[in-house]
Amino acid sequence: MNSIKLNDILRLDNLNNVKIRFNLMFAQNWNPIELFKNGDISTMLEGQYWNYNKNKSYKAGQITIGLVKIKPNEDFWLLFHIGQVTKDLNNLNGVGYEYQDLPDYQKYVGRLIIKFKNKAQTMIRNAESVIDDCYVSQILPDTFDNDLFPGYEKVNISWDEMNRVLEKDNWKTALQNQKGVYLMTDISNGKMYVGSAYGENMILGRWRAYVKNGNGGNVGLKRLTFDHIKQNFKYSILDIYKSTTDDQIIINRESWWKEVLQSRQFGYNEN
Repeated sequence: MNSIKLNDILRLDNLNNVKIRFNLMFAQNWNPIELFKNGDISTMLEGQYWNYNKNKSYKAGQITIGLVKIKPNEDFWLLFHIGQVTKDLNNLNGVGYEYQDLPDYQKYVGRLIIKFKNKAQTMIRNAESVIDDCYVSQILPDTFDNDLFPGYEKVNISWDEMNRVLEKDNWKTALQNQKGVYLMTDISNGKMYVGSAYGENMILGRWRAYVKNGNGGNVGLKRLTFDHIKQNFKYSILDIYKSTTDDQIIINRESWWKEVLQSRQFGYNEN
């Protein structure tokens, strides 16, 4: 079967008036797909139409294709924008253009994933030189999400990610039916907090409390600001148990992990 190329789908004419921007970072965020998942398209578009210190990115009238890398170590990119420059603002080291979306391509935004290996250092490329190397990987039936539950042993999410995924059906199903022991890590200093979940809605119920106020009522965490927790905490699962498991087994296991990880001596656990 012949591979489908990007312009087989877009059918853009006059490619010498088209530029493709391969975005690896927005606003110092080197995992830029998170901005798309969080709906922060305005920051992404600022990056798409940003000029560096010395060179302008586009000219008035040019069409720009915005792609964002999905995973840092893979060559897959999500289409998040196709627009046309309407005005050059003559602004370097900042947003340099006014633009308009091109509605004919809106149906592909957030759904079209291409595979492309960028062998050049520059992220802004003339479409003529690269578009034949941009292959369509898939067209999603709905807007890109990629928030499927990864399995208990692979959960390792930030507060922002937890806030976003916790009410998704596959996460809710997985977390509300399992008792367990979980770990919270403050990446700013390496301190840990070990907690357990065996009450209503089990792990889901406990993590909802952290989404609500950051500390979940825990004394050692109440000394931290909510903003600090949002910016620095990661959440993972150490042990899972069936809903029928006796609560005391969970409590004993929680205590064991506190000893192993020394989260009382050096972390945020105070009991």
